[in-house]
Amino acid sequence: MCRHLAYLGPPVTLAELLFDPVYSLARQSWAPRDMRGGGTINADGFGVGWYPGDGEPVRYRRAQPIWSDPTIADLAAVTRAGAVLAAVRSATVGMAVLDGAAAPFAQGRWLFSHNGVIRGWPDAVVPLAATLPVRDLLTLDAATDSALLWALVRHRLRAGDDPAEAVARTVAEVAAAAPGSRLNLLLTDGRRVVASAAGHALSVRAAQGSVLVASEPHDDDPGWRPVPEGHLVVATVNEVRVRPLPTR
Repeated sequence: MCRHLAYLGPPVTLAELLFDPVYSLARQSWAPRDMRGGGTINADGFGVGWYPGDGEPVRYRRAQPIWSDPTIADLAAVTRAGAVLAAVRSATVGMAVLDGAAAPFAQGRWLFSHNGVIRGWPDAVVPLAATLPVRDLLTLDAATDSALLWALVRHRLRAGDDPAEAVARTVAEVAAAAPGSRLNLLLTDGRRVVASAAGHALSVRAAQGSVLVASEPHDDDPGWRPVPEGHLVVATVNEVRVRPLPTR
């Protein structure tokens, strides 16, 4: 599947999140420790989004493995941010491998990532896709399950849903339409993080005015806590709340 993380806290270099830890996101691209039966490596692209200030985020996405990109390590060493979302991708068989298929997806202040797969794609979710505005379907970043999930979450956000509800209800609807799907979603606006644990591992570490939500711990710090399967995380630098995901 994929690996992803979101960080909020004092500004750090991107390298401190992507490359420096012993089990960094870059290492997880070729040696993940907990894929839960979904693939072996994450070599089908990567992306990172960060907030340089109070405005909208900046993104860097590529369709190649993170270890083969000649720019990202240099960029990460000199770029600092207090809010970051990053991912490495393992594409589902048959889905496109191109820059636009790599997370994070974005609109306005929002950044989004998906770790998992929609079972029975695309037929299983045709009824859900039909509820979206046609323009949203015509402007998907890529013809992938992750891009459609982002469109579904974004549609709820535009309608005024609370971010936690937008993620939770999207997971519930897709799980009902496509049983057996893996739906670890990750959403941030640079001030809060919302994440679901639905079919894949997820962990949280909160310490010293920061919070890190990640597919798997990137070091052996004892502060990491696993998120129970079927739960939703809502986190800021001051508080981490975990609650069960709804069922339809």
